[in-house]
Amino acid sequence: MLYIIGLGLGEESDITMRGLEAVKKSQKIYMDRKRFMGNQSHLLIERWLKKEVVHNASVMNDVGICRLQLYHYGETVSTPFFTETWRPDSFYEKIKKNRALGLHTLCLLDIRVKEPTFESLCRGGKKQYEPPRYMTVNTAIEQLLEVEQKRGDSVFSEETECVGFARLGAEDQKILSGTMKQLESVDCGAPLHCLVIVGKTHPVEEEMLEFYKYGTAN
Repeated sequence: MLYIIGLGLGEESDITMRGLEAVKKSQKIYMDRKRFMGNQSHLLIERWLKKEVVHNASVMNDVGICRLQLYHYGETVSTPFFTETWRPDSFYEKIKKNRALGLHTLCLLDIRVKEPTFESLCRGGKKQYEPPRYMTVNTAIEQLLEVEQKRGDSVFSEETECVGFARLGAEDQKILSGTMKQLESVDCGAPLHCLVIVGKTHPVEEEMLEFYKYGTAN
């Protein structure tokens, strides 16, 4: 039996009782540092292995803590780290569609863990790895504004309202609302971060955004 166990968003101690019982019954334990499973691996598991999934909290529902209504979100997008030669912007069209419908957009920010160095890939043999990198709210906004400047469809701007999150589910989680320009300069601290681009808001949502507003004590 293969158990796929959600650990939650804070610490390993956030594991559910059902998940802990599954761990105790297991002969070997593997922890996925990136907190996701690739489609190919998932298909192999579906096809060949007997498995049981033990769910836990996810960023997909925990962003609801800022009180933006979950059913008022559009398609979620992933924001990868740019490089000198690779600056993808396919997420722009999805954000554009969401904003045309007045929907919020959850941006999942890039995580780079155990990425082989270019030199070790060229040499072969034992792999050497780049230091871990976790995208911050600041970097995400900087890249988003770069893409907007390039595409020029006025989907968002420095004045677009957003919500930045850091360490959701942990005791020191941070939630901050403000314009892109404001949040771009804020240090949200240690990872993991994510970002929501705010769409059309209900008065109740606006009240909670004011509570988490940049520059106010909350």
